[in-house]
Amino acid sequence: MEYFQNRKLLIATKHQKEKVIAPILEKELGVHCFVDKTFDTDIFGTFSGEVERIYDPISTARAKCMQAMKQNNCTLGVASEGSFGPHPSLFFVNADDEFLLFLDTENNIEVMVRELSTSTNFNGQLIKSREALLSFAEQVGFPSHGLILRQSKEALLPMYKGITDCKELEQTFDLLYAQYQAVYVETDMRAMYNPTRMKVIETAAQKLVQKIQSVCSQCQMPGFGVTAVREGLPCSLCGAPTRSTLSYVYVCQHCQFKKEEMYPHKKTTEDPMFCDYCNP
Repeated sequence: MEYFQNRKLLIATKHQKEKVIAPILEKELGVHCFVDKTFDTDIFGTFSGEVERIYDPISTARAKCMQAMKQNNCTLGVASEGSFGPHPSLFFVNADDEFLLFLDTENNIEVMVRELSTSTNFNGQLIKSREALLSFAEQVGFPSHGLILRQSKEALLPMYKGITDCKELEQTFDLLYAQYQAVYVETDMRAMYNPTRMKVIETAAQKLVQKIQSVCSQCQMPGFGVTAVREGLPCSLCGAPTRSTLSYVYVCQHCQFKKEEMYPHKKTTEDPMFCDYCNP
């Protein structure tokens, strides 16, 4: 796009996320991506708890991106922030909730996307034997996916991160077990140690460029995306509004032009099985 062609874009990461983000942004937007390897994104929070994340994911991604851009005197930046835990609507299923933020301070553009995925190996377990350790490791995709070992789920020290070698895993377990008679093993959720998470970030990056390339029909500014989802698709049997999507609402952040797209899922009625009246 002409707004971004041949401009330098900073990817605020220390966990190698540029491997999946940069190729997509460079191809689709014509930018030249780079990473500041001296910028420590861990100051905004760590999954393993040494640094608590103070703000919500979007605010954290924004702060991370803006500080990195300021330090590098750069007007284009991207940052991501992920969270892991129970899926908000699927019981007993863990989820990877990724936010990806694009900032252009030169043109006052901010574009954010979210990718909520059940594709994650996020897990942890207190173990007391090598057999249990190796069973857990196999379950979560070790050694392609890294592991963390520590005394307990709450303990910050001692902690051994980024383990991707079986010999190192067993030796670290033996060391901790000799001291504490139990060891907490968990998945290392940092992107460079977690190919499954990296794939979700790649999907988010594809979604991001699609939103950036969507322009307002009034002012032609990029980032004309969905800002609200309206429920109320009528039941095909009784006609009552259901909880299914009736429309998408788009609002331009620059000129405030508003557009409503009816029936975005290409259906004008919903199956009665999803109706609270027909199927209470």
